[in-house]
Amino acid sequence: MKSLFYSRFFILLPWVLIVIIMIDVDTKRSSVRDTAHFYLSRLGSAPRRARTAPAGRNRTAPPVVYAVTPTYSRAVQKAELTRLANTFRQVPHFHWIVVEDAGGRTELVSRFLARCGLAHTHLHVLTPRRFKRTGMPRATEQRNAALGWIRQHRSPRDRGVVFFADDDNTYSLELFEEMRSTQRVAVWPVGLVGGRRYERPLVEKGKVVGWYTGWRADRPFAIDMAGFAVNLQVILSNPRAVFKRRGAKPGMQESDFLKQITKVEDLEPKAHNCTRVLVWHTRTEKVNLGNEPKRHQDSVHIEV
Repeated sequence: MKSLFYSRFFILLPWVLIVIIMIDVDTKRSSVRDTAHFYLSRLGSAPRRARTAPAGRNRTAPPVVYAVTPTYSRAVQKAELTRLANTFRQVPHFHWIVVEDAGGRTELVSRFLARCGLAHTHLHVLTPRRFKRTGMPRATEQRNAALGWIRQHRSPRDRGVVFFADDDNTYSLELFEEMRSTQRVAVWPVGLVGGRRYERPLVEKGKVVGWYTGWRADRPFAIDMAGFAVNLQVILSNPRAVFKRRGAKPGMQESDFLKQITKVEDLEPKAHNCTRVLVWHTRTEKVNLGNEPKRHQDSVHIEV
């Protein structure tokens, strides 16, 4: 019996080993296929995860603040832009549109923006010589160039607010959070303007009913350029709304523009019903360079 058992055992043993080997090979192949499928699926999904929504299109993110800053070449230009950049870097979801009054992008501003650490767009448009006379409105072409860029590069899917941030103002960080909730056109006080400590919209029961101002209170919108912000969609839905040249007068550009997109009764008071100043028209003291041509010039060129 033992000899019969051993003879059958040794006959079956090779077949048993063959079956075990085949099962093991098949298991390894399945494991390799599963592993390969896992990594290939990860690689295949990577591009989809990388396609994040452009700034302002994410419905859960705050609206983007688009700050439009006209600028021109002068002794304090870089100092003014540096002060603004130091403030703007602290504002989340922010896009700076800098528009030079020049025939091309200057090296000074180009270098500055490249190092400023802000999402930005650098534009340029030259103000015609006939509009550079005393008494003519300033920065009209530059602000309109920024509006044109916004309308060309943003769509109804984007969320944002447009603010005209001149480079001779000082801004509180609170101001940007106030304006971010603008539904159509928001307004607030501006300090050190119009020959007064401040100017502001007068508010009753949450509505603007008039203006506290030191100059031309009869203006439809007696407000400084730094005293309002406009929802991005209002800019896009009013493609013909621009800052006017024909018939425009100094100090009237704000009214001329706002008349095209809103009414006084529809304005949204911010800054505690327009009782807090969060932006100041500080300007920079006029620089005295009287000794520049009188003294020996430095042999090294230093950008100021």
